[in-house]
Amino acid sequence: MSIRKTAIVTGGSSGIGIASAIRFAQKGYNVVITGRRQEKLDEAKSKIEAEANGGHVLTVQADMGEESDVRKCYNQVDEKFGRLDVIVANAGVNGTWASIEQMEVDDFDSTIKTNLRGTWLTIKFGLPLMKGKGIKGSIIVVASINGTRTFANTGATAYASSKAGQIAITKMLALELANHQIRVNAVCPGAIDTSIEENTTKVELDHIRIRAEFPDGVVPLTPDHKSGKSEQVADVIYFLASDQASHVTGTEMFVDGGESLIAI
Repeated sequence: MSIRKTAIVTGGSSGIGIASAIRFAQKGYNVVITGRRQEKLDEAKSKIEAEANGGHVLTVQADMGEESDVRKCYNQVDEKFGRLDVIVANAGVNGTWASIEQMEVDDFDSTIKTNLRGTWLTIKFGLPLMKGKGIKGSIIVVASINGTRTFANTGATAYASSKAGQIAITKMLALELANHQIRVNAVCPGAIDTSIEENTTKVELDHIRIRAEFPDGVVPLTPDHKSGKSEQVADVIYFLASDQASHVTGTEMFVDGGESLIAI
């Protein structure tokens, strides 16, 4: 009898997170999704089960930037499924975008806590269910083209710093975990049609904006000139988790329709 693998997707109730969770459920994985709002998680669970014709889905209400919540999350994963094969560190926010003079220290810290600290905690406390059980697992960090390849999003110093930090974590851990046959990679989406803009606060950016970008909603190098879809990022995430990517580790894959080639 084949063993059913388990994948956790943080920030799994919307956007890239739910698209990835659906993909894993369709492939026969147990799926764990985390989020801060239980009602959103319940809605996502129903959607995942409908798209996957059933499946085993566990929802965990948690703030992945809080150590106690992350520990609680993995305790539930261990009790429910007893193993972990894939970690998708996806939970994140755009946070506040402002000039460095106008950005509040608390706003900077909040973005770093969710995006960077949250990624580190997600991996740190998930590893015992993977490494500790001899599982040849895969870890995928959802970063961004911002702070890694493009820097034209004025005022995004906190967000860009958090995403650059995620890439550093990815590369460091790819080396650290190689002897345990655990692969670590990142995906760097560009403009993707998600609801992340809902948690973005922009403060008087016009006076510091650099006019070196194409019009909003236009991606010149894609056939339809439109933003990408969450499902397109989920396809890459699933590839990185699969045996087809067995020779891929310590790298970032840009899923941006070529946007970062011209939006510097």
